[in-house]
Amino acid sequence: MKNNLSPVTPKPLPQGVSPEEWRVRVDLAAAYRLTHRFGMSDLIYTHISARVPGPEHHFLINPYGLLFDEIDASCLIKIDLDGNIVHNPNPELSFNPAGFTIHSAVHAARPEAHCVMHTHTRSGMGVAALKCGLLPLSQVAMRFHGKVAYHDYEGPAFNLDERARLIADLGPERFLFLRNHGILVACATVAEAFNAMYWLERACQVQMDVLACNSEINMPPEGVPEIVAHSYLPETRRPYGVLEWPAMLRMLDRHDGSYRD
Repeated sequence: MKNNLSPVTPKPLPQGVSPEEWRVRVDLAAAYRLTHRFGMSDLIYTHISARVPGPEHHFLINPYGLLFDEIDASCLIKIDLDGNIVHNPNPELSFNPAGFTIHSAVHAARPEAHCVMHTHTRSGMGVAALKCGLLPLSQVAMRFHGKVAYHDYEGPAFNLDERARLIADLGPERFLFLRNHGILVACATVAEAFNAMYWLERACQVQMDVLACNSEINMPPEGVPEIVAHSYLPETRRPYGVLEWPAMLRMLDRHDGSYRD
């Protein structure tokens, strides 16, 4: 069985793109395709960004106007933390200013967060609209217990001043509910970010389903959510996504490997 931990590097590489950057591009393009396949996309909106290896603090983001299942490694736009375009293979398309506001804030403040993923799913927006936030109603939800931050809605993220408030609310956490808006995860790798968002989305789906039943809720015994959350720490088990990511790439390759283009 082919193991795709190291994406194939094309020859020749696009001008100005290193082999290290190309590997990030392939993983990021794969994350966009997977987000589409698992029903977490929002037409041409929302974003997944990834830091480019190197000291420049550049990051990659999707061209504004493409569906997630159209994204490939070559089309991603490279920008700096001030919003200047470093590389854009399709000048007819640019990036979403609201996406820049949110993602640049996290990349600037959290250098260890190499991948930032933001979604507007039905269940994610539902939980983000609940005053109680995410409840420990399922095992997958308990993985995130005590590790989720919240940021109050300020309207579409066009105001760069919001970045400081967003980062203050995120604090040291990796998971953020944007109230009345959606979900954001900030992780060390693309694989980890996708893994976290997939399970956070499942936790939100379960919560909205349970609340819709209009029946008495069975909460876990006191102290159990903390035990479960600790058992899911990367240092307790393994870094998230390491085991699943090659399988995710193989699945994409079986159906459509054009994300690698």
